Amino acid sequence: MPSPRFQSFLHSPKFAPAMAILVFLLALVCYWPSMHGELLWDDPAHVTKQELQSLEGLGRIWTDVLATQQYYPVLHSAFWLQHQIWGDSTFAYHLNNTLQHALAACLLAMLLRRLWFRPSSGDETSASKPRFQIPPGAEWLAAILFVVHPVCVESVAWISEQKNTLSLVFYLLAALAYLRFYETRNKLHYALAALPFVLALLTKTVTATLPAALLVVIWWKNGALSWRRDVKPLLPWFALALVSGLSTAWIEKNLIGADGAGYDLDLLERTLLASRIVWFYLGSFAWPTDLAFFYELWDVPALAMGWIGYLAAALVLTAGLWWLSRREARGPLAVWLLFVGSLFPALGFVNVFPFAFSYTADHFQYLANLSLFAGAPAAVSLLLVSLPKIGRLLLGGFVALLVFALIGLAREQSALYVNNETLFRATVERTDNWMAHRILAWSLSKKDGYEKEAISHYERAIELNPGSPDAHYGYGLMLDRIPGRQADAQRQFLRAIELRPNFAEALHSLGSKIAKNPQGQEQAIELFETAIESNPLYSPPHYELAKLLTKIPNRWPEGMAHFEEALRLEPDNASYHQAYGHEMAKIAPRRAEAIEHLRRALELDPSYGPTYYSLALALTPQPENYPEAVALFQKALEHDPTNLEAHNGLAFIYVQTGRPQLAESHWKRALEIDPTFETARKNLVRLEQLKNR
Repeated sequence: MPSPRFQSFLHSPKFAPAMAILVFLLALVCYWPSMHGELLWDDPAHVTKQELQSLEGLGRIWTDVLATQQYYPVLHSAFWLQHQIWGDSTFAYHLNNTLQHALAACLLAMLLRRLWFRPSSGDETSASKPRFQIPPGAEWLAAILFVVHPVCVESVAWISEQKNTLSLVFYLLAALAYLRFYETRNKLHYALAALPFVLALLTKTVTATLPAALLVVIWWKNGALSWRRDVKPLLPWFALALVSGLSTAWIEKNLIGADGAGYDLDLLERTLLASRIVWFYLGSFAWPTDLAFFYELWDVPALAMGWIGYLAAALVLTAGLWWLSRREARGPLAVWLLFVGSLFPALGFVNVFPFAFSYTADHFQYLANLSLFAGAPAAVSLLLVSLPKIGRLLLGGFVALLVFALIGLAREQSALYVNNETLFRATVERTDNWMAHRILAWSLSKKDGYEKEAISHYERAIELNPGSPDAHYGYGLMLDRIPGRQADAQRQFLRAIELRPNFAEALHSLGSKIAKNPQGQEQAIELFETAIESNPLYSPPHYELAKLLTKIPNRWPEGMAHFEEALRLEPDNASYHQAYGHEMAKIAPRRAEAIEHLRRALELDPSYGPTYYSLALALTPQPENYPEAVALFQKALEHDPTNLEAHNGLAFIYVQTGRPQLAESHWKRALEIDPTFETARKNLVRLEQLKNR
């Protein structure tokens, strides 16, 4: 038994606060390597987008199912609020996720303390109580294991998975409040429990398993379930859970894309897949040394019949634990039921989009593992008190070493979450997953000198999944950067559109390629219009369509309207301001407005050469602007010495200001660049005529 002094500390008011501080410190130790990490993969789609950062955007988060990546309005409201507080600071997002994880660990300890050390109901008979009494302090061992276990890293170090950490906080608050209601039967306590449950559902739907989990816990405490006392109060919760689950399943299938050949599994295949997933997660919990962001995408129809052993083992284990529960050892069966039941939404019976690239992911088991984090310390504590002193010392030392080992593994794993390249290089080393290859290729495509490697990863992604429109599209973008591969790039864009006809980005890229050929501009206009229909909030097709339409006299106003829409969607895009200002300057009454747009373009991107030329051209009609226009034309030529119009504009001002020799030099230089530039040729003739007068 522990020493009297330690026993006294366990029961003192200082024990819980001290352990809570330790939990938060351990969380910071484990996740500090990821704190300065960049946005990863789909983080930009979760962190509040620019068009949603206003109060109106907050309203859309609640009322528009398509406004955010998934319809989790509480989650995205939390992201919205965080953006108001700290903007784009990824450090703050990472810190917030870590603190929420630590808070959930402390709430878990509080929940276990209530379950382990308090009676559950006044009418409980002594015969129905569990045989074993768990020693004090075990609840904090559960919290520590939860906070340091590396299988949680994906949920904590990945900003998008704030849906896990935040929903778990609400889930545990709801569970604690419900247990209080269960004791008091006070309606206010019931309402206080229902509120965090609703918030949890609107943060992540997997929390819909809570009412079933509460029934398992009540059964474990009481040994039986009463319809009136135990089941009936939870019926409204089950109704909310059902509505939430069905809504999310519909959104996943119809709006996010969790449908089609990749999800076409029969009931037997899904059942065998579920048994394989359960044992996979048990394995990663027990031996978390080979974790990955993505795992192998199993070929279920080909492998399913080989998984019968997993199903048989699960059934045998369930039967054995049921037999044990009949002898009043209900804890192991309760842990097993909580684990499998909480995993149910991710077992393959319901389609979710991530199944397109992997049926398993560490973040899927974040909630389900709570029962394991509770069961393991309980077992260790019961064993500890039954051992002699030397045995307790050895077991205690082993647990301490285990915690330190888990901390080391968690730090190593969280260090991968610093950027996409680091994370997905590690992922493709551990598993040959097509999505990991695609994201790594996309990350490498943003770096100079990595084109060949990026192409190799795109090719591997397509080899593993020929039906991925995103892989074909990314591959096309890479091929387009290589001389002589433009035709191959165009074929990849076409293939991407075949696979996803409303693929706005691919439609835009194909249109941009075709628009370079004057004979293809009508087709390009159609492609841009289709892209806009597919995604009206995607600005590049508006911009490209505007550039084409403003060249057609009777469609010039329509083109300007598309420039304006592009600017509304991306008000800080320098090239949009430049192109719009350049066209607007052609209308004398709106030239001042055009100049404002061009100056704004220079503020946003001083390195964009065409803006200097456009602004100089807009200033030229006013003689008082000649000095500034000359400087701007010269700046434009620094960026592009072959800009014929800049040479011509500069020469015009030199003629107007009495410097014909300088004008002549620029027109001659323009003809050296392009002997067919008739404007310069005609102006040189006029200049020679002026000299001979």
